[in-house]
Amino acid sequence: MIRIFHPTDLSHASDIAFAHAMKLGLASHGELTIFHMARESDAEGDLRGLPRVRETLINWGLLPPNSPREAVGGLGVRVTKIEVLGDDPTDAVLTHLESHAADLVVLATHQRDGMARWLHHEVAAPLFQRSLVPALFVPPGVDGFVDLETGRLRLQHIVFPVDEHPHPDSALRKLPGIIGALRPGPVTVELLHVGTSTTVPRFQVPEVEDWTWTTRVVDGPVVDTILGAANAHPADLVVMTTHGKHGFLDALRGSTTEHVVRRARCPVLAVPALPPDIGVVVSDS
Repeated sequence: MIRIFHPTDLSHASDIAFAHAMKLGLASHGELTIFHMARESDAEGDLRGLPRVRETLINWGLLPPNSPREAVGGLGVRVTKIEVLGDDPTDAVLTHLESHAADLVVLATHQRDGMARWLHHEVAAPLFQRSLVPALFVPPGVDGFVDLETGRLRLQHIVFPVDEHPHPDSALRKLPGIIGALRPGPVTVELLHVGTSTTVPRFQVPEVEDWTWTTRVVDGPVVDTILGAANAHPADLVVMTTHGKHGFLDALRGSTTEHVVRRARCPVLAVPALPPDIGVVVSDS
Protein backbone atom coordinates (compact mmCIF):
# COMPACT_ATOMS: atom_id res chain seq x y z
CA MET A 1 0.00 0.00 0.00
CA ILE A 2 1.26 3.48 -0.87
CA ARG A 3 -0.01 6.61 0.88
CA ILE A 4 -0.18 9.26 -1.82
CA PHE A 5 -0.60 12.98 -1.22
CA HIS A 6 -1.72 15.08 -4.17
CA PRO A 7 -1.88 18.87 -3.66
CA THR A 8 -3.83 20.52 -6.48
CA ASP A 9 -4.29 24.11 -7.65
CA LEU A 10 -7.18 22.95 -9.90
CA SER A 11 -5.26 23.74 -13.10
CA HIS A 12 -5.13 21.46 -16.14
CA ALA A 13 -1.56 20.61 -15.21
CA SER A 14 -2.80 19.44 -11.81
CA ASP A 15 -5.44 17.32 -13.56
CA ILE A 16 -2.63 15.44 -15.34
CA ALA A 17 -0.82 14.99 -12.02
CA PHE A 18 -4.08 13.74 -10.47
CA ALA A 19 -4.32 11.02 -13.15
CA HIS A 20 -0.87 9.77 -12.11
CA ALA A 21 -1.78 9.88 -8.41
CA MET A 22 -5.05 8.05 -9.09
CA LYS A 23 -3.36 5.35 -11.17
CA LEU A 24 -0.70 4.76 -8.52
CA GLY A 25 -3.32 4.64 -5.78
CA LEU A 26 -5.36 2.06 -7.68
CA ALA A 27 -2.36 -0.07 -8.58
CA SER A 28 -1.03 -0.21 -5.02
CA HIS A 29 -4.45 -0.50 -3.33
CA GLY A 30 -3.33 2.54 -1.46
CA GLU A 31 -4.62 5.75 0.07
CA LEU A 32 -4.96 8.92 -2.00
CA THR A 33 -5.41 12.30 -0.35
CA ILE A 34 -6.41 15.16 -2.66
CA PHE A 35 -5.63 18.49 -1.02
CA HIS A 36 -6.54 22.05 -2.03
CA MET A 37 -6.12 25.35 -0.26
CA ALA A 38 -8.80 27.90 -1.16
CA ARG A 39 -8.92 31.56 -0.32
CA GLU A 40 -11.94 32.47 1.76
CA SER A 41 -13.40 34.63 -1.02
CA ASP A 42 -13.22 31.72 -3.50
CA ALA A 43 -14.25 28.82 -1.27
CA GLU A 44 -17.45 27.00 -2.07
CA GLY A 45 -17.22 24.66 0.89
CA ASP A 46 -18.47 21.59 -0.95
CA LEU A 47 -15.32 20.33 -2.70
CA ARG A 48 -17.02 20.60 -6.11
CA GLY A 49 -13.93 22.06 -7.72
CA LEU A 50 -11.67 19.12 -6.79
CA PRO A 51 -10.90 16.31 -9.27
CA ARG A 52 -13.92 14.08 -9.88
CA VAL A 53 -12.77 10.64 -8.86
CA ARG A 54 -15.85 8.64 -9.84
CA GLU A 55 -16.17 10.41 -13.18
CA THR A 56 -12.52 9.64 -13.92
CA LEU A 57 -12.90 5.97 -13.01
CA ILE A 58 -16.03 5.71 -15.16
CA ASN A 59 -14.16 7.25 -18.09
CA TRP A 60 -11.36 4.74 -17.53
CA GLY A 61 -13.86 1.89 -17.74
CA LEU A 62 -13.29 0.81 -14.15
CA LEU A 63 -16.77 1.70 -12.89
CA PRO A 64 -20.16 1.58 -14.60
CA PRO A 65 -22.06 4.86 -15.17
CA ASN A 66 -23.92 6.30 -12.17
CA SER A 67 -21.86 4.29 -9.69
CA PRO A 68 -22.35 5.31 -6.03
CA ARG A 69 -19.55 6.89 -4.04
CA GLU A 70 -18.80 3.68 -2.13
CA ALA A 71 -18.00 1.91 -5.41
CA VAL A 72 -14.62 3.66 -5.46
CA GLY A 73 -13.51 1.80 -2.34
CA GLY A 74 -14.50 -1.46 -4.02
CA LEU A 75 -11.58 -0.94 -6.38
CA GLY A 76 -9.18 -1.16 -3.45
CA VAL A 77 -8.25 2.50 -3.13
CA ARG A 78 -9.25 4.88 -0.35
CA VAL A 79 -9.72 8.49 -1.50
CA THR A 80 -9.98 11.50 0.82
CA LYS A 81 -10.62 15.05 -0.35
CA ILE A 82 -9.54 17.96 1.82
CA GLU A 83 -10.07 21.67 1.22
CA VAL A 84 -8.79 24.23 3.69
CA LEU A 85 -9.07 28.01 3.82
CA GLY A 86 -6.06 30.26 4.02
CA ASP A 87 -3.58 32.48 2.22
CA ASP A 88 -0.35 30.44 2.44
CA PRO A 89 -0.52 27.22 0.37
CA THR A 90 2.99 26.18 1.38
CA ASP A 91 2.18 26.35 5.07
CA ALA A 92 -1.13 24.54 4.51
CA VAL A 93 0.52 21.67 2.63
CA LEU A 94 3.36 21.22 5.08
CA THR A 95 1.16 21.55 8.16
CA HIS A 96 -1.01 18.74 6.84
CA LEU A 97 1.99 16.53 6.08
CA GLU A 98 3.40 17.05 9.55
CA SER A 99 0.50 15.10 11.04
CA HIS A 100 -0.44 12.85 8.09
CA ALA A 101 2.37 10.63 6.85
CA ALA A 102 2.78 10.14 3.10
CA ASP A 103 4.94 7.77 1.06
CA LEU A 104 4.73 9.78 -2.16
CA VAL A 105 3.80 13.33 -3.12
CA VAL A 106 2.40 13.76 -6.65
CA LEU A 107 2.12 17.31 -7.94
CA ALA A 108 2.22 19.48 -11.02
CA THR A 109 4.93 22.05 -11.58
CA HIS A 110 4.52 25.33 -13.41
CA GLN A 111 7.02 27.51 -15.20
CA ARG A 112 5.99 30.81 -13.63
CA ASP A 113 3.33 30.14 -11.02
CA GLY A 114 1.37 27.45 -9.24
CA MET A 115 2.68 24.58 -7.17
CA ALA A 116 6.41 24.96 -7.82
CA ARG A 117 6.21 28.58 -6.70
CA TRP A 118 4.43 27.54 -3.50
CA LEU A 119 7.27 25.27 -2.47
CA HIS A 120 10.03 27.83 -2.93
CA HIS A 121 8.80 29.59 0.20
CA GLU A 122 11.60 29.51 2.78
CA VAL A 123 9.20 28.94 5.67
CA ALA A 124 8.90 25.38 4.45
CA ALA A 125 12.50 24.41 5.17
CA PRO A 126 12.35 23.83 8.96
CA LEU A 127 9.32 21.58 8.63
CA PHE A 128 11.05 19.17 6.27
CA GLN A 129 14.48 18.73 7.80
CA ARG A 130 13.62 15.15 8.74
CA SER A 131 11.34 14.33 5.82
CA LEU A 132 12.26 11.64 3.33
CA VAL A 133 9.22 11.75 1.06
CA PRO A 134 9.72 10.99 -2.65
CA ALA A 135 7.86 13.23 -5.08
CA LEU A 136 6.59 12.76 -8.61
CA PHE A 137 6.65 16.07 -10.48
CA VAL A 138 4.56 16.48 -13.64
CA PRO A 139 5.89 19.40 -15.74
CA PRO A 140 3.62 21.74 -17.70
CA GLY A 141 2.57 20.81 -21.21
CA VAL A 142 3.23 17.07 -20.96
CA ASP A 143 0.77 14.17 -20.91
CA GLY A 144 2.95 12.01 -18.69
CA PHE A 145 2.83 8.23 -18.56
CA VAL A 146 -0.87 8.03 -17.54
CA ASP A 147 -3.50 9.21 -20.01
CA LEU A 148 -5.98 11.50 -18.24
CA GLU A 149 -8.92 10.53 -20.45
CA THR A 150 -8.46 6.76 -20.62
CA GLY A 151 -6.11 5.83 -17.76
CA ARG A 152 -3.87 4.05 -20.25
CA LEU A 153 -0.34 3.48 -18.98
CA ARG A 154 2.76 4.09 -21.07
CA LEU A 155 5.90 3.43 -19.04
CA GLN A 156 8.63 1.68 -21.00
CA HIS A 157 11.74 3.84 -20.79
CA ILE A 158 13.18 5.32 -17.59
CA VAL A 159 16.30 7.48 -17.43
CA PHE A 160 17.99 7.28 -14.03
CA PRO A 161 21.12 9.48 -13.56
CA VAL A 162 23.60 8.00 -11.08
CA ASP A 163 26.47 9.67 -9.26
CA GLU A 164 28.48 9.17 -6.09
CA HIS A 165 26.89 12.21 -4.39
CA PRO A 166 24.11 11.66 -3.67
CA HIS A 167 24.50 7.90 -3.96
CA PRO A 168 21.66 6.16 -5.85
CA ASP A 169 21.31 3.04 -3.65
CA SER A 170 18.24 4.13 -1.68
CA ALA A 171 16.48 5.42 -4.80
CA LEU A 172 17.23 2.16 -6.60
CA ARG A 173 15.66 0.23 -3.72
CA LYS A 174 12.55 2.39 -3.64
CA LEU A 175 11.87 2.59 -7.37
CA PRO A 176 10.30 -0.89 -7.82
CA GLY A 177 7.98 -0.31 -4.86
CA ILE A 178 6.70 2.95 -6.31
CA ILE A 179 6.55 2.12 -10.02
CA GLY A 180 6.39 -1.68 -9.93
CA ALA A 181 2.86 -1.59 -8.50
CA LEU A 182 1.70 -0.31 -11.90
CA ARG A 183 2.85 -3.55 -13.55
CA PRO A 184 3.92 -1.62 -16.64
CA GLY A 185 5.28 -4.64 -18.52
CA PRO A 186 8.76 -4.59 -20.07
CA VAL A 187 10.72 -1.57 -18.82
CA THR A 188 14.21 -0.41 -19.73
CA VAL A 189 15.98 1.60 -17.05
CA GLU A 190 18.91 3.55 -18.48
CA LEU A 191 21.39 4.24 -15.68
CA LEU A 192 23.18 7.35 -16.90
CA HIS A 193 26.44 8.57 -15.39
CA VAL A 194 27.67 11.99 -16.46
CA GLY A 195 31.43 11.73 -16.10
CA THR A 196 34.01 9.08 -16.93
CA SER A 197 34.33 5.34 -16.42
CA THR A 198 36.50 5.97 -13.35
CA THR A 199 33.85 8.06 -11.60
CA VAL A 200 30.91 5.64 -11.95
CA PRO A 201 29.60 4.81 -8.45
CA ARG A 202 29.27 1.22 -7.29
CA PHE A 203 25.67 0.13 -6.82
CA GLN A 204 23.44 -2.91 -7.05
CA VAL A 205 20.27 -2.92 -9.12
CA PRO A 206 17.17 -4.73 -7.80
CA GLU A 207 15.84 -7.78 -9.60
CA VAL A 208 12.47 -6.90 -11.12
CA GLU A 209 10.61 -9.10 -13.58
CA ASP A 210 10.55 -7.65 -17.12
CA TRP A 211 12.93 -4.82 -16.19
CA THR A 212 16.17 -4.40 -18.13
CA TRP A 213 18.96 -2.29 -16.66
CA THR A 214 21.55 -0.65 -18.91
CA THR A 215 24.45 1.62 -17.95
CA ARG A 216 25.78 4.46 -20.08
CA VAL A 217 28.63 6.87 -19.35
CA VAL A 218 28.58 10.26 -21.07
CA ASP A 219 30.72 13.35 -20.57
CA GLY A 220 29.27 16.84 -20.75
CA PRO A 221 27.26 19.46 -18.85
CA VAL A 222 25.21 17.54 -16.28
CA VAL A 223 21.72 18.97 -16.78
CA ASP A 224 21.96 19.21 -20.57
CA THR A 225 23.31 15.66 -20.79
CA ILE A 226 20.50 14.25 -18.65
CA LEU A 227 17.85 16.07 -20.65
CA GLY A 228 19.52 15.05 -23.91
CA ALA A 229 19.38 11.39 -22.90
CA ALA A 230 15.73 11.75 -21.89
CA ASN A 231 14.87 13.36 -25.23
CA ALA A 232 16.98 11.24 -27.60
CA HIS A 233 14.94 8.09 -26.98
CA PRO A 234 11.95 9.79 -25.38
CA ALA A 235 11.81 8.82 -21.73
CA ASP A 236 8.51 8.23 -19.96
CA LEU A 237 10.09 9.04 -16.60
CA VAL A 238 13.30 10.52 -15.23
CA VAL A 239 14.37 9.45 -11.72
CA MET A 240 16.60 11.79 -9.72
CA THR A 241 18.26 11.09 -6.37
CA THR A 242 18.19 14.17 -4.13
CA HIS A 243 20.28 14.92 -1.05
CA GLY A 244 17.27 14.33 1.20
CA LYS A 245 17.86 17.01 3.84
CA HIS A 246 14.50 18.62 3.16
CA GLY A 247 12.58 15.83 1.50
CA PHE A 248 10.95 16.72 -1.78
CA LEU A 249 11.81 20.39 -1.25
CA ASP A 250 15.38 19.54 -2.26
CA ALA A 251 14.10 19.12 -5.80
CA LEU A 252 13.02 22.77 -5.89
CA ARG A 253 16.00 24.54 -4.34
CA GLY A 254 18.72 25.35 -6.85
CA SER A 255 19.73 21.73 -7.33
CA THR A 256 20.45 19.70 -10.45
CA THR A 257 17.07 18.08 -9.90
CA GLU A 258 15.35 21.47 -9.93
CA HIS A 259 16.82 22.30 -13.32
CA VAL A 260 15.82 18.90 -14.68
CA VAL A 261 12.27 19.27 -13.32
CA ARG A 262 11.97 22.73 -14.88
CA ARG A 263 13.06 21.60 -18.35
CA ALA A 264 12.00 17.95 -18.59
CA ARG A 265 9.42 16.84 -21.14
CA CYS A 266 8.25 13.94 -18.98
CA PRO A 267 7.46 13.39 -15.29
CA VAL A 268 10.39 13.42 -12.85
CA LEU A 269 10.50 11.23 -9.75
CA ALA A 270 12.71 12.76 -7.05
CA VAL A 271 13.79 10.28 -4.37
CA PRO A 272 15.70 11.54 -1.31
CA ALA A 273 18.90 9.67 -0.56
CA LEU A 274 19.07 7.82 2.74
CA PRO A 275 22.10 7.17 4.94
CA PRO A 276 23.67 3.75 4.20
CA ASP A 277 22.35 2.21 7.44
CA ILE A 278 18.70 3.09 6.73
CA GLY A 279 16.85 0.77 4.41
CA VAL A 280 13.38 2.24 3.94
CA VAL A 281 11.51 0.73 1.03
CA VAL A 282 8.06 1.73 -0.19
CA SER A 283 6.12 -1.51 -0.51
CA ASP A 284 3.25 -2.33 -2.85
CA SER A 285 1.89 -4.97 -0.48
